[in-house]
Amino acid sequence: MKAYVFPGQGAQFVGMGKDLYENSDVAKEMFEKANEILGFRITDLMFDGTDEDLRQTNVTQPAIFLHSVILAKTLGDDFKPDMVAGHSLGEFSALVANGTLLFEDGLKLVAQRANAMQEACEIEPSTMAAVLGMEDEKVEEICASIDEVVVPANYNTKGQIVISGSLKGIDIAIEKLTEAGAKRAIKLNVGGAFHSPLMEPAREKLAAAIENTTFNQPICPVYQNVPATAVTDVAEIKKNLVAQLTAPVKWTQIMKNMIADGATSYTEVGPGKVLQGLLKKIDRKFPTFSA
Repeated sequence: MKAYVFPGQGAQFVGMGKDLYENSDVAKEMFEKANEILGFRITDLMFDGTDEDLRQTNVTQPAIFLHSVILAKTLGDDFKPDMVAGHSLGEFSALVANGTLLFEDGLKLVAQRANAMQEACEIEPSTMAAVLGMEDEKVEEICASIDEVVVPANYNTKGQIVISGSLKGIDIAIEKLTEAGAKRAIKLNVGGAFHSPLMEPAREKLAAAIENTTFNQPICPVYQNVPATAVTDVAEIKKNLVAQLTAPVKWTQIMKNMIADGATSYTEVGPGKVLQGLLKKIDRKFPTFSA
């Protein structure tokens, strides 16, 4: 069974998607449609912008979504997923890939999600930190002991977890985690506390947008971030997609469940090779590919 996975924020790079635009009529048409939907030429920023341009949440998220979805489209008949998953933002790419969302609707939701998250970040200064070389349970225990907003946000792979919270909460957590034996605890250069309770204002806005969007029956299961299990029920997919903004990304659990459910290969569709690297830390022998 073929598993296809789609990356999230952080995988962007200047020049992303330019080769697709120049070498595929289908890709060019989709990129131009995206410029029209978004109301600005995101292709200019993707192909010839700066790193700073691509770091803006309202650019980063649609840019990665576009690269991933258009790349999947250009695979043509070779793209035959038996299961899909996406890391955070990548879940929207996965839902277009398995037919749950139309390309245009997926892009509109991603743009609304990015803007809502940007606004939530401006309400209260917040951030995230990567914690390396510590058991998940220990990280959870230390986060729970802090009298500030600080929670596990991304279970990326064995011994690698990202935490999210208020500026003060993250500073306290880094100190406590380091004292408790974490190999490293490093603050990340991100705009806010994604996948934490501080994203509640964004969750409310996204819930309204999702409710007004048509979702179709998927052609194959999506392993969603919140339950980490295979989902095909449209109502459940919508509910999990809304909950994802304030809940952790259970990526380690998703990878293990895909393998347990019969995945025989794992192809990353989108910019970079981050997700392949995460899987290799769980099962080095498992076959991984890049689209």
